[in-house]
Amino acid sequence: MNRNGNYNNPGQWSGKPFNFFGDYLFDRYSCRVFKLPINAGLSCPNRDGTTGSKGCIFCSDEGSASPSTSGIKTIQLQMENAINTFSRTDEHTKYIAYFQAFSNTYAPVHILEKLYDEALSSTEVTGLMIGTRPDCISREILKLIQKYKKENFELWIELGIQSMKNESLDFLNRGHSAEKSIESINLISEYDIPVCVHVILGIPGETWDDMMRTADIISSLPVHGIKIHHMHIIKDTELENIYNIKHFNLMTLKQYVSALCDFIERLRPDITIHRLMGDRHEDTLLYPKWSTHKGTVQQAIENEFKNRGTFQGFLYNGEF
Repeated sequence: MNRNGNYNNPGQWSGKPFNFFGDYLFDRYSCRVFKLPINAGLSCPNRDGTTGSKGCIFCSDEGSASPSTSGIKTIQLQMENAINTFSRTDEHTKYIAYFQAFSNTYAPVHILEKLYDEALSSTEVTGLMIGTRPDCISREILKLIQKYKKENFELWIELGIQSMKNESLDFLNRGHSAEKSIESINLISEYDIPVCVHVILGIPGETWDDMMRTADIISSLPVHGIKIHHMHIIKDTELENIYNIKHFNLMTLKQYVSALCDFIERLRPDITIHRLMGDRHEDTLLYPKWSTHKGTVQQAIENEFKNRGTFQGFLYNGEF
């Protein structure tokens, strides 16, 4: 359901068979909108001993920090560095401050407020995205984030849930349950803050039914956006160690495209899709290598939908 209480038609902004977030942004702001990655230097309860000390098995020591933030301490300089990496095509370009690395609601409220305010001090910033975990959400924090809501401003919480199967979360060493993910999504909804969930397809041990069940549950919840990743192995992670011992199967490109389209067919039509696959620089990516060819993968996804004659929400028959 969109923010006006109505369902959106899939691909209404671009003609794609799914609601792509980038097209939605261009339609809303009539210009290019870029995310400015931020590493606020915060930690994670799955690393500092609160929940665990090793972190998720797929996560490197840098978390999901962008290379543009490396070695740069202040938020403003990180954002300026990111802007300089973009090819600006017009003077109307806008930006979203994106707190990306680790858990960006994992600090006292007064510290979070200072960090968010610093990121929003630029007049070119037209949004705030905050990446975090289901076990780092509280009413106090949501009250803080809610105060940033205003007209013509993108405000999102990105919530890493990865799967709705508890055995998969245990394998990934997430340190929280699927039930906690559902609880946090519903709590965020009480504060009318859009939430974008992260999921992984192809987790070892998950069946096709397991992945489709995750899509069905997400579609039944007040979720506004989704980032979909494929199971991939990054250098110097615990997942690399496990793979070297067990040599579990990873999805081929053909398998991923098929499962992804099956997944998207079950998503509620209005949910915006922020990502269709994992994205990692080839220097740090071990397997699978097909994901380094992003344009080829996206074209394969669109071709698969065209061949099927289907689209996002084609198999969605629930209510929200």
